[in-house]
Amino acid sequence: VQLQASGGGLVQAGGSLRLSCVASGRASIASMGWFRQAPGKDREFIAGIQRNGGITRYGDAVKGRFTISKDNAKNTVYLEMSSLHVEDTADYYCAANRLHYPGFIPTTGWHYWGRGTLVTVSS
Repeated sequence: VQLQASGGGLVQAGGSLRLSCVASGRASIASMGWFRQAPGKDREFIAGIQRNGGITRYGDAVKGRFTISKDNAKNTVYLEMSSLHVEDTADYYCAANRLHYPGFIPTTGWHYWGRGTLVTVSS
């Protein structure tokens, strides 16, 4: 599975941005999600969505501000980010998980990763 993320850029605090990630390849995907990593910090789970059923899960830092959605026909997942804070500045990574967990999205153990797309939020 190859994952291609796009949509990063520079935005002012309080603004919005949308990231996209297109998956290609023959492997079966159960969930897709987003992680981020800021300089000097550990990678952080942001959001995940199940391919079938659409169950979602969010990290505490982004609940109520970010929304994950999908378009199965396009093999694409989106991350709508609003009310951005300077602390949201990071490299954002798209990920995919080939294992299905009924009613649950894990925050670790993801199998496929795309390259990061940089989001910079200015004050």
